Amino acid sequence: MSAAAPVAAPPGRAERPVGVIVAILALGGISVALMQTLVIPIVGQLPVYLGTSASNASWAITATLLAGAVATPIAGRLGDMFGKRPLLLASIAAMVIGSVVCALSDSLTPMIVGRALQGFAAGVIPLGISLMRDILPAEKLGPATALMSASLGVGGALGLPAAALIADNLDWHWLFWVAGGLGAIVFVLVLTLIPSASGARGGRIDLLGAVGLSVTLVAILLGVSKGKDWGWASGETLGCLVGGAVLAVLWGIWELRSREPLVDLRTTARPQVLLTNLASVALGFAMFAMSLVIPQIIQLPTQTGHGLGKSMLTAGLAMLPGGLVMMVTAPISANVTRRHGPKVSLMIGGLVVAIGYAVGVFFTDAVWQLSIVTGIIGAGVGFAYGSMPALIMSAVPVRETASANSFNTLVRSIGSSVASAVSGAVLASSAVVAGGVAIPAERGFRTILIVASGAALLAVVIAALIPRAQPAMEAPAAADTTPTEPAPREPSSVPQQRPTPGLAVRGNVTTGGSRPLAGAVLTLTDSAGRQVARGTSTENGAYELPVPTGGTYLLITAAGHLSPHATLVAVGSSALTHDVTLAGRSALTGRVLQERSGVPGALVTLTDVTGRVVGSTTTDAEGGYTFDGLSDGAYVLTTRSGRSRPTARSTEVGDDEALVVDLLLSSGGRVTGTVTAGAGSTAHAGATVTLVDATGRVAEVTTTDVDGRYEFSDVAGGNYTVTASSWEPATRGVRVDDGLPADADLHLGGTTVRS
Repeated sequence: MSAAAPVAAPPGRAERPVGVIVAILALGGISVALMQTLVIPIVGQLPVYLGTSASNASWAITATLLAGAVATPIAGRLGDMFGKRPLLLASIAAMVIGSVVCALSDSLTPMIVGRALQGFAAGVIPLGISLMRDILPAEKLGPATALMSASLGVGGALGLPAAALIADNLDWHWLFWVAGGLGAIVFVLVLTLIPSASGARGGRIDLLGAVGLSVTLVAILLGVSKGKDWGWASGETLGCLVGGAVLAVLWGIWELRSREPLVDLRTTARPQVLLTNLASVALGFAMFAMSLVIPQIIQLPTQTGHGLGKSMLTAGLAMLPGGLVMMVTAPISANVTRRHGPKVSLMIGGLVVAIGYAVGVFFTDAVWQLSIVTGIIGAGVGFAYGSMPALIMSAVPVRETASANSFNTLVRSIGSSVASAVSGAVLASSAVVAGGVAIPAERGFRTILIVASGAALLAVVIAALIPRAQPAMEAPAAADTTPTEPAPREPSSVPQQRPTPGLAVRGNVTTGGSRPLAGAVLTLTDSAGRQVARGTSTENGAYELPVPTGGTYLLITAAGHLSPHATLVAVGSSALTHDVTLAGRSALTGRVLQERSGVPGALVTLTDVTGRVVGSTTTDAEGGYTFDGLSDGAYVLTTRSGRSRPTARSTEVGDDEALVVDLLLSSGGRVTGTVTAGAGSTAHAGATVTLVDATGRVAEVTTTDVDGRYEFSDVAGGNYTVTASSWEPATRGVRVDDGLPADADLHLGGTTVRS
C-alpha cells in the first residue's frame, strides 16, 4: 500500500499522516468499548461496594445504556450542524468526567451519575467515522471506517482480560481511573493532532424531536433491560414497552413534519439505509450474545457438568482472539467492499458469524475450543461492521453523515439490548436449582447460540435484499477525488440510458465571497466511475446535469487554479439542487503585532480589489491569523483592536502560495487637559474644546465634563492647536506622538500650560 498523503491540520499545526489520524480515532472507539467492558468483573460485587441492593445496583449498568441511546442520535445531529470534531471532543470529555466521578464514588447516586456521563460517549464511533469521511482521501476511507467500526468489538475483547487483571490485583476504583486516563489521552490526541473538517452546516436542533426520541428510547430500553427484574408481564414492563411504541409513532409523525428533523426519516426509509439498519439490529444481537454466553461457560464450576471452572481472567483471554481477528479482518473487509461492494462484505460477515455460533453449539468443552469460536465470530463481525458505514454513507447526503451513522450505531445497540434481555430470559427459564442456587443449564446456553446463529443468518437474508443500484462509493465530502479502480472494459459513459425527463442535478458554482464562477467544469459519475453527464457553469455560475435515474452519484467540479471539489449527491424522484463553492489553493497567514508583541482578539478583514469582503477573523492568543482557500490575486488586509489605530496593507498572493504577512498596530496619541476659568482657576464644565491640525482642519471637537476635563483619543502624530471657548477663547499648541499622551490645560481669560 502506498504512503498516504498527509491530511491538512488546523491552522498553525503540521499536517498529519492518514495513519496517525486513523489510529487516534480508532483508539477513541476502543477506549469507549473498554469503558463499557471494564465494569463487567465487578457487576456481582457492586451491591456490596455501593451499600445497596442488587436491583438498585443494576441501575449503574442501565444508566450507561440509556444515556448512550439518548446521546448517540443527538450527538450525530449536532455533529452535522456544528462540526464532528467539537462533538467528538465533548463526548470524550463526558467519558473522562464520568470515569472520574465513578472512581471517586462509594455510593449509588454518584455512581449512576458517573455511568450516565460515560454513556454519553457512545457517539464517539459514529462521529469518528463521519469525521473520516470529511478529512480522509477517498482511497483511504474504506479501510479506515472499517477499522473504526470494528473498534467497538476490539475494545470489548481487549477490555475483559484487562478488567479482570485490574479487579483481581487492585482496588475496584482503579477500573474507572484507567478508563478516565485512557480517555484523557485520547482527548489530548484528538485536540492536538486531528484536523477540523469543513462539514459544519449550521441550523437548529429539533428540541421537541430530541426530547421525544429520548423519552421513546428510555421507555423501550428500560422495558427491555429491566423486564427480567420487573417481570415480563408486569405493569412496569408492559407500560414501558407499549408506551415507548406509542411515543415512537408520535415522534415519527413529528419528524416527518419538521423542517429540520433530528433524524431524516425519509432518508432512513430509503431501502439501502433501512435494510442496512435492520441487518445491524440482527448483527448487534448476534455479536453481543457471544459476550453473554462464553464467559459464563468458562467460569461456571466444573460440578455443573458443562462449566469449565476457570477465572474471569481466563475468560477474558479466551475472548481476546475475537477482538484481534476483528482488527485483522476490518481492512480485508474494506478491500472486498472496494472490489465487490459493501453488500457482499455484509453478507460474508453475517454468514461467518452464523458459522461461528454453529460451531460453538458443539464445541464448548475446552477453553481453546471457545477461543476458536470467538475468533470465527470476531472475523464475521469485523467483516460485517466494516461494511455498514460504507452502505450508510453511500446512500445519504454528506450533510447527514454523522446523524445517519449515529442512528446506525443506535440500532446496533438496540440489537445488543434485545440480546441481553432474550439471553437472560432463556437462561432463567432453563436454570436448575442446586444447593439453593439457580445455575444456567447447558441447553440454555446452546439455545442462545442457536438463536444468535439464526440472527446472523437473518442479517444475511436482509443484506441480500439491499438494492444493488446504490453500491458504496468511498469519497469524502470535499476532496480531490476520482474513482481509484473503474471497472475494466466498461464504457466511459452510459449513453444507453435515457435521462428521465426533469431528473437532474443543478445548482450554482461560486468562489470566494460567494461570487458566481463561470466556466467551471462539472462531471457526474456513477458508482463504477462511468461518466453520466458533463457540463460547464454559465456566466452567472449556474449548471444543470441530467441523470438517467435516481441514485447516488459523484459530482466532480474543477476550474482553473482553484482546488477541485468532489462530493456525493443522492438523487431521488425529483431534481436535486446542490450548490458548489470552489476554494483557491493559496493561503495568507501572519500575526498582528504591537510593540513586537502579538495582539490577541484583533479583528482582521480581507478584501479583494473590488472591495468585496473575502473573510474576517480574530487573532489567536499569540496574535496569529489565517485565511486559506484563496485564489491568486491582489488583496487588502485590514486590522483594528481596542484604541489602536486601524492598519491596512495591500498584498499580492500567488497561485498555490502560502504567504506570511505581519500587520503592525500603532496606538494613536492622546490629548488631555483641564479647562479652568475665573480668578480662582475654577474648573469650567461645558466648555467647547477644539483640536485643529497643522493644515487648519478641525480634527475633533468635545466639551469638558463637570470637572473641566476633556480628552481626544486616537490622535494621529503631528502638531495641533487646542482651543477652548466659552468666555474669552484660550489657545495653545501641542505636539502629539503615536502611543503617547500629551497634556494641555487651558485657562479662559488666560492660558495655563502644564507639561
